[in-house]
Amino acid sequence: MGKGQKKLFNLIPVLFVFLFFLSSFPAWSQDPIKFEDYFLNKAMRINFYMVGDAKEESIIIQSIYQEDLWPESKTNLTNPFNYGHYFIKVYEVASNKLIYANGFDCQFGEYKTTTPALNGVKKVFQRAIRIPWPKRPVNLVFEVRDRKNILHPLTIETIDPDDYHHIKESNKTGDYIFEVKKRGDPQEKVDLVFLAEGYTAEDRDKFVGDVKRFTGYLFETEPYKSNQDKFNIYGVFRASAERGMDEPRQKAYKNTVLKASFNAFDLDRYMLTEEGFLLREMAAEVPYDTIVVLVNSKRYGGGGIYNDYCITTVDHPASKGVFLHEFGHSFAGLADEYYTSDVAYNEFYPRGVEPLEPNITALLDPENLKWKNLVSPGVKIPTEYGKEELEKLQADRRANFQEMTKALEEAKKKNLKEAEIKKLQKKYQDKDETIQARIQEVRNRYRDLEDKVGAFEGAGYSAKGLYRPMIYCLMISSPKVEFCKVCQRAIQQMIDYYCR
Repeated sequence: MGKGQKKLFNLIPVLFVFLFFLSSFPAWSQDPIKFEDYFLNKAMRINFYMVGDAKEESIIIQSIYQEDLWPESKTNLTNPFNYGHYFIKVYEVASNKLIYANGFDCQFGEYKTTTPALNGVKKVFQRAIRIPWPKRPVNLVFEVRDRKNILHPLTIETIDPDDYHHIKESNKTGDYIFEVKKRGDPQEKVDLVFLAEGYTAEDRDKFVGDVKRFTGYLFETEPYKSNQDKFNIYGVFRASAERGMDEPRQKAYKNTVLKASFNAFDLDRYMLTEEGFLLREMAAEVPYDTIVVLVNSKRYGGGGIYNDYCITTVDHPASKGVFLHEFGHSFAGLADEYYTSDVAYNEFYPRGVEPLEPNITALLDPENLKWKNLVSPGVKIPTEYGKEELEKLQADRRANFQEMTKALEEAKKKNLKEAEIKKLQKKYQDKDETIQARIQEVRNRYRDLEDKVGAFEGAGYSAKGLYRPMIYCLMISSPKVEFCKVCQRAIQQMIDYYCR
């Protein structure tokens, strides 16, 4: 059992009913909280385990740490966004007043929708959340959403801030820490920390250069570009014994600090780390609101979890786009807008339920679209953009490629002459060019919609029933490497939340 672990609070049915009643109200519906009345200017980091499968889950607190500074806003203490499949709510015991609330996601939340979880395979994941250090005892309430996105109490823990079991050791570790950009008080800025993964001691200068490069990528892109003065940027370097990260399908394993690994949830290009406690310990060496893990590799891939962290490799030609996309998940709570079948989830977004994320919709109420005030004049909802034609042509193109591959393999087995092989190859290449030309014809027919906001079907891993705001965006694919107008607004709102 971990240092500082406390026995879970014994729950009683009446308290659960009461808390469910409270959870039905928005966290921001009461009068503003005065930070100084309830909190010290320190942070409480709560390390916990999430355990379970698709049907059962529980939270076990492992340890509680004190951090020297509360770096987040002192005025926005009850999160105005309804993002995250989990919520942490803090009630003062004496008054039963809600004094802090924030939503978050986690790896376990994704695991619950996978086939192993549905088959009853239980797993354990590390997670940490942070709240301001309370002056007096509080009830810490973890809430989880059901399949209709309604929040229910999951675990309640009574915490006394004066409990001597809480760990107050120094954060100093000897890591190399540096500032890239400092624009003001941490409590009035977005504090972004880059953590090193898979960089050896000899790679320290490379990490510094990569941090500066990725900072540049961020501020080349709107709305970050227009908000550069609202960010503080830090780097934390801790050397790994080896370069890179684990690649299980390639049977390649590396000894690295955060043990980052591809093949998360059996997806080859999805990279995550399960070192949730260590991740937060490293980040806490500087003031931080949001975390980016840079992985020293040329491979393509990454991951991002809302209000937890973003992770990306640094040296692939597409690393800029991957970083911006994954940071959209972790920082602003944006959803994936692509709808290919190559995902591990089973009905991640239940039918007939409006998604929480600001950039996709089930269009259950077309008259009150969540981005209604951004819809371009004259654009119909839902918005036709040649989707079915494009999907058929793209399927034809894939089939043609598969036929070509098979035909060339057979030709080689038959030892056909090089000229005959080239002739065979050209036949399929000509067909591919014809299909591509037809794809371009369809796209040209709807080209005037490319800069318009509407409701375009295909989003959230589903070809049917979910809609995105624009044809192109970094959350699906973007020829211009930019976010759509709805995503830009969501990012701007998150920046303002941290900076108010």
